[in-house]
Amino acid sequence: MQTVTLNNGVEMPILGFGVYQVGPEETEAAVSAALAAGYRLIDTAAAYGNEEAVGAAIATSGIPRDELFITTKLWVQDPGEENTTRAFETSLRKLGLDYLDLYLIHQPFGDYYAQWRAMEKLNKDGRARAIGVSNFAADRLLDLIINNEITPAVNQIETNPFHQQTEYHEILKAEGVQIEAWGPFAEGKNGLFTNSLLAEIGAAYDKSVAQVVLRWMIQRGVVVIPKTVNPDRMAQNFDVFDFTLSDDDMAKIATLDEATSQFFDHRDPQMVRWLSARRLS
Repeated sequence: MQTVTLNNGVEMPILGFGVYQVGPEETEAAVSAALAAGYRLIDTAAAYGNEEAVGAAIATSGIPRDELFITTKLWVQDPGEENTTRAFETSLRKLGLDYLDLYLIHQPFGDYYAQWRAMEKLNKDGRARAIGVSNFAADRLLDLIINNEITPAVNQIETNPFHQQTEYHEILKAEGVQIEAWGPFAEGKNGLFTNSLLAEIGAAYDKSVAQVVLRWMIQRGVVVIPKTVNPDRMAQNFDVFDFTLSDDDMAKIATLDEATSQFFDHRDPQMVRWLSARRLS
């Protein structure tokens, strides 16, 4: 597996498996199948409601812990560092682990400065090998970097052929923050899986549109976590290291960029209200 080196020296697989919107009843089987297919990076979140199922799959996999890279995320909490530490302990217990490889602030809302101070302590204690953020726009990310001791190792943001985040990617690289993509297939929106350009490129390499998109991400240095509950698609998504897209093909894919979210804007006041008000039970 190809890896990237985070800003604190931790090695992270460049391709992993995500479980967003996978119900708890399906998650254990899906993660078990993903681990059997060769995935070692597993990405979940407290807000997904499936950490226990992820933990069950890990426990029965027989894979040594040091060969796995497990990520989960902190939801918008009540203010204070203690609430962050408590949420971390809850996630760790549900996952059945004694440390995390990566712990992310899930949303750029609420008392995330206190969250970050608590996470810095968890990192220094070795309980979270790396810490980072998700869905942070450039202004909030730079504010966090400038005014805190530890620079986030990762920013997990929407990235797909229609929302390529090219300029932001350059800012992240300059700051030493690894970009990680959620929604790499845009959940099929905008006709991604039937896009004629992506299909034409795939045909030239005897690869699917999904494989072309994942390979495009990897060649840009983007960590990517596709989701599927279909074992055959898991295997197909993992089979992207035996070909290389040409510079010309990479340039063609760049023309698909609409520079706009395929989902929602975190700066939309109504979305800020909705996300900030949501609390986990």
